[in-house]
Parts: sequence; structure tokens; C-alpha cells
Amino acid sequence: MHMPIVLEGLLSVVRQDEDANEILLYYLEGGETCAMSLACCIEGKRNDFKVTAEDNSVLWMIPMNYMDEWIQNYRSFRKYVFSSYQTRFDELLETIDSITFLNLYDRLYKYLLDKKQATKSYEINMSHEQIAQHLNTSRVVVSRLLKQLENEGKIELERNRISIL
Repeated sequence: MHMPIVLEGLLSVVRQDEDANEILLYYLEGGETCAMSLACCIEGKRNDFKVTAEDNSVLWMIPMNYMDEWIQNYRSFRKYVFSSYQTRFDELLETIDSITFLNLYDRLYKYLLDKKQATKSYEINMSHEQIAQHLNTSRVVVSRLLKQLENEGKIELERNRISIL
């Protein structure tokens, strides 16, 4: 087992159930690690999430047998691991809040803004189906809400491309 650290690129971490329904948990950028992977490796369990490279990415895979030693002997590494874990925990709480307290229109718009921030681009190259999978809803609903956002002047739609205004 290994703990990944993203050196460059962008990864999405998605929770998937047995019926292949998905919900986006968070993004990982350069310099970040996946707390879910760390927790699974420490407990020696198989993970229940899927990680996808959103663009060309380079990872450093640290063998778990080094992790205990490095956490004990290197304060800066220990601080990095715990800080990463706290950041991911905060993002998971934000995801729970979004699912619980926001309607789908607001969740979709927040998703687009989060994607813009993660990719550092005002253009999102994704199909409506891919977005629907990340939000655990139907393509038809996403398409309708995207059209509403376009009519309100918040985005522009093209085939497999969304421009955030």
C-alpha cells in the first residue's frame, strides 16, 4: 500500500456505491495528498472511492512502511500529513453541507465555481453526463439547470464546454 502525493496535475476524488452512483468529494492539486488513501492504508482496508486524473498528473507514491517512521521522526512531514487530513476533512464537511443545505441549482453552480478554481480556468470541458455523475443526479436535470444558468448570464454553453462568466 502507498500514500499518494500529487506533484503536479489535478485529481478528482469520488465516492461510488455498489450501483456506480457517484458524488464528488474533493479535488487534489499539486502538493496535496488524499486523506482517504492515508486512512485506508493505515487500517489496511480497500478504499470505497475512485480517483481520476482530470489532466496530466504526476504522483509520488510513498510506501506505507516509510509512513510510520517519517511521521515519528520528521516533524515537518507529520505536520504535512495532519494538515492534509484536516483540509480534506473540512472539504468533506463542505460536501455534506452542500448536499444537505443547498438545492440542486446552487450545488451545480457551486460545483462549477469549485471546478473553475481547481482547474484555474474559466472553461470547463465536461459533458452534462459527467457533471450529473459527480452530483449524483440525472443528465436531464443538469442540462435544464445549466440552461437556466446560461439564461441568467452566469455561464455560456457549448458542446462539452461551459464558460463561466
